[in-house]
Amino acid sequence: MMKHIVLTGGGTAGHVTPNLALIPRLQELGYRISYIGSYDGMEKQLIEDTGIPYYGISTGKLRRYLALKNLSDPFRVIHGIDQARQLMKKLDPDVVFSKGGFVAVPVVLAAGRRRIPVITHESDMTPGLANRICFPYAVKVCCNFPETKEQLPEGKAVVTGTPIRPELLRGDAAAGRAFCGFSDDRPVVMVMGGSLGSVNVNANVRKALPGLLENFRVVHLCGKGNRDESLEETEGYVQYEYIKEELPDLFAMADVVISRAGANAICEISALAKPNLLIPLSAHASRGDQILNARSFEKQGYSLVLEEEELTTEKLLAAVQELYEHREKYAGAMKSGGHTDSAGIILNLIEEAVSGSKEARKKPGRFRRRTDR
Repeated sequence: MMKHIVLTGGGTAGHVTPNLALIPRLQELGYRISYIGSYDGMEKQLIEDTGIPYYGISTGKLRRYLALKNLSDPFRVIHGIDQARQLMKKLDPDVVFSKGGFVAVPVVLAAGRRRIPVITHESDMTPGLANRICFPYAVKVCCNFPETKEQLPEGKAVVTGTPIRPELLRGDAAAGRAFCGFSDDRPVVMVMGGSLGSVNVNANVRKALPGLLENFRVVHLCGKGNRDESLEETEGYVQYEYIKEELPDLFAMADVVISRAGANAICEISALAKPNLLIPLSAHASRGDQILNARSFEKQGYSLVLEEEELTTEKLLAAVQELYEHREKYAGAMKSGGHTDSAGIILNLIEEAVSGSKEARKKPGRFRRRTDR
């Protein structure tokens, strides 16, 4: 009988792309896959494009601050829990994997009510409210950072890293150089400025270009609307607002990566073992999770970190040179850190949960699913 898994998570790309990364591996293992998300979140189109059956439910955000939507969102959450309960009964999966976001809360609660094993994943150093609600119903909680384990239920936490898209591992460095027009063999710095909050990173990289281009080629992913037309003819420097198909080749080509410190981005970098400089969003522009993420990777020997307030041209140039000169040390730390096969670790946890669920259901009176709702 084919094993059946329900994936859930949505609201941001970080709550969807790890699920997308797991889908091909789950299919190879013979799983039937269903996805539960919100009616119109970004996850809907991303999942439907894969051909996976998608089920939308009502969702609302559980805020810990005053907001007008606090009056209506609890009713949406209650409705979503009822819808998720009906879907759990209809789909009757062997296991649920939740990547988080508030749409996942009703799904996890409904799975817990029917004794369906749940595995959750927390990307950031400090768990968000939605995942905190889900933890009591999970058999295992995956996380990215050793420090996060201290904040998770004892006996449930597993440091797995975040699954990355399989295609990122299949890049071709020569194809990346050809795409960028880099004809010599100088080492390459790839800058992932992103879109939101990218202004300071983009500006400082461009200020440092004269020094960088003495020894490196630079490919700059600067975000939509952030190209600098005055630099179009600069030899050894290319800029793109966004790259999709060629991204694996650019990663394969890169000797050093400069990036923000979002959880998904840094897990991709570490899985590819790319020496990297992390410039986290400041605490003024976020809840500070990127700073914590970056400091953890620095502590483990994966990264150098420059906080935005201390970012200068001189420090940026010195950091890139340090990373390149000691690239084998940084790459070695990442390769031995266990993030290189995050999907494999998570898939093993899923298989164990399915096996444990089947064994428990063979025993009368234990772990029996409810059939009265």
